[in-house]
Amino acid sequence: MHSIFAKCMLICAVLITATTILTAQEETPEKEPLVYQFEITSDIYPAVWRKVDKAVDEAEELNADYILIRMNTYGGLVDAADSIRSKLLKANPTTIVFIDNNAASAGALISLACDSIYMNKGAQIGAATVVNQTGEQAPDKYQSYMRATMRSTAEAQNRDPEIAEAMVDDRIEIKGIIEKGKTLTFTTSEAIKHNFCEGEFNSIGEIKEHLGIQDHKTVQYTEGATEKLISFLLHPMVSSILLMMIFGGIYFELQTPGVGFPIAAAILGAVLYFAPNYIEGLAANWEILLFIAGLILIAIELFAIPGFGVAGVSGIILMMTSLVLSLLNNDMFDFSMTHTMDAVKAVVTVGVPVMLLMTLLLFLGHNILNSPLFKRIALEEVQESSEGYSVEQVSLKGLIGQQGIASTVLRPSGKVEINGELYDAITDGEW
Repeated sequence: MHSIFAKCMLICAVLITATTILTAQEETPEKEPLVYQFEITSDIYPAVWRKVDKAVDEAEELNADYILIRMNTYGGLVDAADSIRSKLLKANPTTIVFIDNNAASAGALISLACDSIYMNKGAQIGAATVVNQTGEQAPDKYQSYMRATMRSTAEAQNRDPEIAEAMVDDRIEIKGIIEKGKTLTFTTSEAIKHNFCEGEFNSIGEIKEHLGIQDHKTVQYTEGATEKLISFLLHPMVSSILLMMIFGGIYFELQTPGVGFPIAAAILGAVLYFAPNYIEGLAANWEILLFIAGLILIAIELFAIPGFGVAGVSGIILMMTSLVLSLLNNDMFDFSMTHTMDAVKAVVTVGVPVMLLMTLLLFLGHNILNSPLFKRIALEEVQESSEGYSVEQVSLKGLIGQQGIASTVLRPSGKVEINGELYDAITDGEW
């Protein structure tokens, strides 16, 4: 009897537990699926890498189910593309790329890193040979790295590594796909045929419908304040204003020594000029040090050496060279990846504002120095001797007519010795 009662109690307990679990499941709402969406529609530079890095981190923080990228790029820097593909390979959400038109070079590498590739009608993927800015193939050390990166990325996403390598190396021949001497680029239909694309669609909306995620919540990437500020500072017009701040500040500081405000403006201009270029990977440490060395040479010329000669001219050349190099994609003195037009553009970007500033100073410099605004920040009040002001030292009157010996170089100021005593002195001449 007790045994039967115990069994009944056990069965009741099991039923109650099961009912409780089922009720809890019914009351717990299912998580709404989330799609995180952004675009890569410019050349692949550090700015795009920062964007992808931030976007993937945000998607993972939101526990997104999918990351959906609209792609249209002709390529860019290999190191930035490699960082992006590594980020996408490690991403927790399912990664999907929609090639709206082009996924060339670095764009092909990034696309291969995604879990699924979809392409628009007439789109292309491939042509991943590393080239310089003139379109010529870069040295083999760059090609070798890109070949290995494309192979490993294709393998990670279960795609044919030999086909991926053929997108870089024109020496590879694959029967029925690519002849030797040609670099592989797939059309949409070819990519689908050879498992480098999951399907042809005309829009992201069609892809969502195909995957059954059209009703999912979508979060769009929004550009942050830092990205907006960097873009603003890199605008050619803003760069020109900053250059005028740098050289204008130096000029006015030399015209009114001790004021402080002009040199502060010049330093601020230099920081705002170099900072975004440094973040973008264009301005290197040594190029910034080159600018500082130029400033030091100019200071030496002005305060230690009379006149304006080799040191001053050298300082100006170093500063100008630094400003130009900070706009170029050079590796120290290796300019193989720098297009001639980019170099011309950099010289014009730096040279034109400086020439314009010099012209304005030549014609307006005197008026600016005597303007009411400038007088507010410069001490120009004269303390007349008739009003009782004097710098005369009575104790030195006894030295008038005495002879002394220069104990230091006088250029024109220095130290002199008179009757065994050292005095500060300044000559009527230069040296």
